[in-house]
This record gives sequence, C-alpha cells and structure tokens, in this order.
Amino acid sequence: MGSGSSLAADVSMNTILSPEDQVKYMDPGVIRTVLATTKTVAIVGLSPKPERPSYFVGSYLQSEGYRVIPVNPRATEIFGEKAYPDLLSIPFPVDMVDVFRQPEECVEIAKQAVQIGAKTLWLQLRVVNLEAAQIATDGGLKVIMDRCVKIEHGRYSGSLHWVGMNTEIISARRGQRYF
Repeated sequence: MGSGSSLAADVSMNTILSPEDQVKYMDPGVIRTVLATTKTVAIVGLSPKPERPSYFVGSYLQSEGYRVIPVNPRATEIFGEKAYPDLLSIPFPVDMVDVFRQPEECVEIAKQAVQIGAKTLWLQLRVVNLEAAQIATDGGLKVIMDRCVKIEHGRYSGSLHWVGMNTEIISARRGQRYF
C-alpha cells in the first residue's frame, strides 16, 4: 500500500474545500443527524424542469418522505407544493435550507435562513461560500457545504446504488440504514 491511506478502499469524494473546512462542513455524524431529524426542506433554486439537478434532488427527497418547499420566484408550484419567492415568504417552520444557487448569492440566503429559524444550511456540490457558512454558524445553524443532499441521503440509507452511483461499500450484504 502506498503512503497516505491505510484503507484499501479509502475513496475521498471530490471537493474544493480545504482539509480544515472539510472537517467543519462535511462531518459524517452531522450529516447523518441532519438527515435523520429533518422533516421540511426548503430548496432555494428548485427548478420545475425535470432535467435539472435540483428537480431530481427534490423529487428524490419527496419520495423519501421529506416535505419539499420550492423557493423560486419564477414558479408558482412544484411537486404539488406552493413555490415561494424567498425564504422570508414561507409562513411555517423549515428545518433545512438546501441551496442550488451561485455561491455569491449564498450570503443573503444564509441571512434569511438564520432569520426564519432554520436548523441547517446545506450548500450543494460546488456551492461554496465561507462567509455564508460563518453567518449561518453564528446564527446557530448546522452547515454542510459542497455535498449533495441526495447523494448523502443515499449513502447513509443504503439506496445510493439505485441510480448507479458507487456507495463506496463492497459487500454481499444488503445496505444498512443509518437513520
């Protein structure tokens, strides 16, 4: 075995975060806890177009029992739920804010997530904004960054393989749910 890893199947997911920020914003224990305790997810940038990644993630989360709230000023309804122009317009509590927007838009989204009392700010793959993460953290939110909520849910629920993605687990046994 070469230098570095002591595990034969140590596969790290690609990220643009520094190793220190990976520890802060990609903690597996935090991810599992968030996925297990979240009931309502506001997806900022949820598209009504089935070919968009946000639509795929939203439909997956809804099929897994989460209530998905669309945040898109150009939509009126997605997945049978009323769409809201921003987080401040949502008239009920939200557990998680999942962000499919450009990194430079995340500071305002983080401020709104704190203002509405969300519990988690989740920035999707390649959506990295350390200032937004600090705002959310200072506001008492858990922050997960540069990770896909659908992939992470699939990884910990044992269902990641159903769309042909590698679970990084080699076993003849059926996958185990962690929540």
